[in-house]
Amino acid sequence: MMSATARATAPADRPWYRWYAEGVDPHFTPKPQTVNDRIAHSFATWPDIAMIEYYGREFTYAQMHGLVSQAARALKAAGIGKGDRVALHLPNCPWHPIFFFGTLWAGGVVTHLSPLDATQEIAHKLEDSGAKLVISLTTPEFAGRFPSLIEAGTCPPLYLCPDPVSAQGRDCPVLPGAHAVEDLLSGQSTDPMDAAPVSPEDLALLQYTGGTTGIPKAAMLTHSNLATTSQMYSEMGKNEAASAPGKPALGYSPLFHIMGLSSGMIKRVSEGGTLCLRLRFDAASAIDEIEKKGIVSLGGVPTTWIAILALPDIDKRNLSSLEYVGSGGAPLPVEVYNRVKQLTGLKIRGGWGMTETSPAGTTVPKGMPDEKLGTIGVPVPGVDILIVDVDDCEKVLPPGQSGEMVIKGPNVTAGYWGRTAEENAACYTRDGYFLTGDIGYMDEDGWFYIVDRKKDLILSGGFNVYPLTIENAIHQHPDVLEAMVIGVPDAYRGESAKAFVVLNPGASEFTLSALQEFLADKLGRHEIPRHLEFRADLPRTAVGKASRKMLKEQELARAAEDTA
Repeated sequence: MMSATARATAPADRPWYRWYAEGVDPHFTPKPQTVNDRIAHSFATWPDIAMIEYYGREFTYAQMHGLVSQAARALKAAGIGKGDRVALHLPNCPWHPIFFFGTLWAGGVVTHLSPLDATQEIAHKLEDSGAKLVISLTTPEFAGRFPSLIEAGTCPPLYLCPDPVSAQGRDCPVLPGAHAVEDLLSGQSTDPMDAAPVSPEDLALLQYTGGTTGIPKAAMLTHSNLATTSQMYSEMGKNEAASAPGKPALGYSPLFHIMGLSSGMIKRVSEGGTLCLRLRFDAASAIDEIEKKGIVSLGGVPTTWIAILALPDIDKRNLSSLEYVGSGGAPLPVEVYNRVKQLTGLKIRGGWGMTETSPAGTTVPKGMPDEKLGTIGVPVPGVDILIVDVDDCEKVLPPGQSGEMVIKGPNVTAGYWGRTAEENAACYTRDGYFLTGDIGYMDEDGWFYIVDRKKDLILSGGFNVYPLTIENAIHQHPDVLEAMVIGVPDAYRGESAKAFVVLNPGASEFTLSALQEFLADKLGRHEIPRHLEFRADLPRTAVGKASRKMLKEQELARAAEDTA
């Protein structure tokens, strides 16, 4: 295995090949497969290994095969055929893998709804996707989104699943106008059966992505997109202990999100792993689970690790079972990286991907040199990434120059559901590279870095200002826990940067001028924030990422109130 030194040879235009671990094929070509192919192999190969563990209850691969088969039979009996959409409105509980794989087993297509979706957003996704059936929970947080849709006659048949863990002792009856999932499953055998015939190019998932503005649109992800992503991740992690069959991974990342679904569930169950599903993150419980269950992998966002490091007895806890630790979604403070490395002996890793790439893109290999901290890693085997000019996507830029990242591979979506051929074609270069909208660069060694989102660009006095660049600089301040930057109206410059800061516990607020002085040697004059606001916390998405979109919406609402 490589450590901090790379393999000696790599083509000049693909310098990242040298950073792959020994045994990883830089020219890896995934096999055309369906998700059903990969999961059927797991059912047959590891029948007695626990596939899902949920708060002490285990489901072996053989048991899950039976439950998935039962769900597929029930869906077929309810009229779900090849290509029909089934909407899942579920948290991290066993019902999700049962009905996710059950829908695919029946030949159907999954449409994911987020538990954070408002009723209006659910209505849009149901209508847009043409979902013929909905699976949700009986708890008020889930069932409560549907009464007005049922009353308006715009909700497809709704089946509600009980979950004692989510219910937390509450009485959660089936909503009037909905059905109990037991009614759907009644009379259907749990005898294992083969999946319905589908091809790799058949649609498997409609995964909605809102971007930074506009109505949510669904990336069309095929069986091949998801199956090749699983293969790419497994090739990159070849020979790593955390990828071995039977090894338990702690799963907090939501399965309704593409990262939790692909790298958290599909990859691990394709490898015969055990996924310990949890509804929500709790630092103390996570450490208990690591010690008691021998958890080998744990990922999250920076605040996940900050919360763990804040535990009073963390230095005395046994974290020796961990083989992989990851973080993403926001800049990782250097002190957090160093502290986790000290505690576990592991370097926090991560990567980059997006809904449209299923989400394979880049990953940080095991041998990352410390001086590369801040990188999103190198492309996974099977994909190709280039940096192109922001104004001319056909012009490829050399190492060190910032531009738009473009990606090509069998994991990349063919386009968005319900969009015209012309609209979808505009998302790709002439050579078929998908335009990600992310601004970044590749260094001479083949490591990639994100500068910002194209849509988050601030136009200040004629200059392009990237919020992430400013955030990275602010994060160097010793009193700053989190920072987020957005553009706000400026009569002179058009827009200027406003910083929202969450302080470390016990730290005192500082003035805007003090912050500007701190940043003077780190940023250009055009990048220095002109406004500063302290917050107790930042608005977050369903997966725990601080959200610029939500922050902008809050600022717009406040501005509207001020002018009213």
